[in-house]
Amino acid sequence: MSAITTTAGHAQQPRASTKEWIAVLAGMIGAFMAILNIQITNASLLDIEGGIGTGVDNGAWISTSYLIGEIVVIPLTAYFSNVFSFRRYILVNSVLFPLFSMACAFAHDLGTMILLRGLQGFAGGVLIPMAFTMVLTKLPKNQQPLGLAIFALSVTFAPAIGPTIGGYLTENYGWQTIFFINTIPSIIMAIALALTLEKQPMQLSLLKEGDWAGIVTMAVGLSALQTVLEEGNKDDWFSSPFIVKLSIVAFVFLAAFIFIELRVKKPLVKLRLLTQRNFGIGVLVNVLVGVALFGTVYILPQYLGQVQRYNAEQIGNVLAWTGLPQLLLIPLVPVLMKRFDARYIGFLGISIFAISCFMNVMLSADNAGDQFWVPNIVRAIGQALVLTPITAITTAGIAATDAAAASGLTNMLRNLGGAVGTASLGTILTKREQFHSNIIGQSVTLARDEVRDRITTLTGYFIQHGVADPSVAAHKAVVALGQIVRRQALILGFGDTFAVIGIVLSLAALALLFTRKPQAGGGAGGH
Repeated sequence: MSAITTTAGHAQQPRASTKEWIAVLAGMIGAFMAILNIQITNASLLDIEGGIGTGVDNGAWISTSYLIGEIVVIPLTAYFSNVFSFRRYILVNSVLFPLFSMACAFAHDLGTMILLRGLQGFAGGVLIPMAFTMVLTKLPKNQQPLGLAIFALSVTFAPAIGPTIGGYLTENYGWQTIFFINTIPSIIMAIALALTLEKQPMQLSLLKEGDWAGIVTMAVGLSALQTVLEEGNKDDWFSSPFIVKLSIVAFVFLAAFIFIELRVKKPLVKLRLLTQRNFGIGVLVNVLVGVALFGTVYILPQYLGQVQRYNAEQIGNVLAWTGLPQLLLIPLVPVLMKRFDARYIGFLGISIFAISCFMNVMLSADNAGDQFWVPNIVRAIGQALVLTPITAITTAGIAATDAAAASGLTNMLRNLGGAVGTASLGTILTKREQFHSNIIGQSVTLARDEVRDRITTLTGYFIQHGVADPSVAAHKAVVALGQIVRRQALILGFGDTFAVIGIVLSLAALALLFTRKPQAGGGAGGH
């Protein structure tokens, strides 16, 4: 139970005990590591693909399979923590998570890696909503903003720093080492949770009452949807029979899931919570912010790798500046929330985040790591101000009994927003590159003097560098010019993609203004 402190002339202020804070902080280690592992492979995909002998097109599944596991298990967490007890369920998964992670280091083929990453995501996904639930149930309302700020640090700092850590370890110690990073933090987390969480009896009788139809339809529907999102761009979307069939499966099963959840007495996911104004709008904002959070961490490494030919460590060093400033800024957000309306803090944060994306719109071949320093710092400032106020607004008015359900729904949809965003942005990038390539290609014709002069110059360059046959040199010159056009089109495509992320964030900022002002100390009701 929380301690009560009193001061002369002031109302009693409940305070969480040291034991409760240790439990909450241990839970945050789990949430941080689980979210970190979504992105930790991003900067290292080429190395991992080479290590397990798979093609470039299939390597994205190393990240996707983990995300599928997380998205499927997050809404199941509230139910299974009731069945097996909160303490037992989080402890088991805090042990399974590093074990599956270490097993990934020994995978020798794509199939094994996908399976192990999926299982790692299934164990890690449990840790995210349970950390969030502990903030809403272990801490009194006046201390929840601080707990939410620590959770926000996990959600925004972890994706930003993931590629940095992954890149550094891959370049210096080999890609296998990124899967051992979870071991020591997980041991600390498991010990702390074992010592601080109260033992509770299992309620296995709840298995008979389980919403099994909802569980099956959700798992199949979300897995199919995530697969469509991952494979769609590569297979040219609905021109592929596989994507069409899988889309039908996703639609049918998710529609059935929604129908079941609205009709059943004890739903797996309490979708009716979305009818509450602040929760519904807050979840929408969370989804849009998820698109941007995951999208920027996906697009920027792609740009640095494809256009500037950065290696994993160099990409990580650029992204670090999106993460590191948040360590200083996020702890200050609860102080701001005591003085200012959380809606306006969130609006300001999302707006700054959007501005940082618009700063990357006018990209050129000269935009490398140094040119992203200022936009990344701006992005860090914006992200630091986003999640804590949004979470306080979203959970305002949520009863303590609904805290776990609200946590699962919020975290699942934010991660799903990230998955949808990543897939959509990949498609937008491809389409805009094709568009710009066609536009530039219409101007690059042999009818123009500048083009003929450039080909002549390039032909001379190849002859000077060992190509004896002038016709071969001329052919190489045309190919080189084509590559220049493609690179320029790709750069413009990346600029357009950042613009889309900025627009998505602008919509999120406007939506946030339609919420009601949360009570001081915001968070879930009841303690």
